[in-house]
Amino acid sequence: MPEMRTLVLIVLLGTSAFTRAQSSGFGAGIILGEPTGISLKGWISGERAVAGAVAWSLREGSYFSLHADYLFHNMDLIKLGKGRMPLYYGPGLRLRSWNDNRYWRHGHWYTEDHGRLGLGVRFPVGLAYLPAKAPVDIFLELVPGLDLVPSTEFDITGAIGARYWF
Repeated sequence: MPEMRTLVLIVLLGTSAFTRAQSSGFGAGIILGEPTGISLKGWISGERAVAGAVAWSLREGSYFSLHADYLFHNMDLIKLGKGRMPLYYGPGLRLRSWNDNRYWRHGHWYTEDHGRLGLGVRFPVGLAYLPAKAPVDIFLELVPGLDLVPSTEFDITGAIGARYWF
């Protein structure tokens, strides 16, 4: 039982010490959508951050995905009484790997005798809610992307997510 009291004390102190909307530090959490996985974000300055995810597709013909984005935040676009709701956007890269030799493209299933590796660019556009007194953020994003390797193809993915800030 002493461990439980210690854990509660740490959580309460951490939460009460977090008295402003996140614009510094490091956050980790989940991203749900296409793809789904672990989301990470680190602030470089008050309006710029680097974000990424280690994720996987849950569709048939699933793939492993790794992406990283350089994000700009417009902190003053949407005014809130408590917290902030910035619009964010920026360029990024993504790497995808299909291991089951089956993948979905151009409205059809394709099969190869070996795994497939794809490299592309992405441009996420999203909204984040940064509560004034909680070490979390919640976000929603749409991401136009362009595969460059092994072929050129446009797609749009989307996700919602949440992160805890340390």
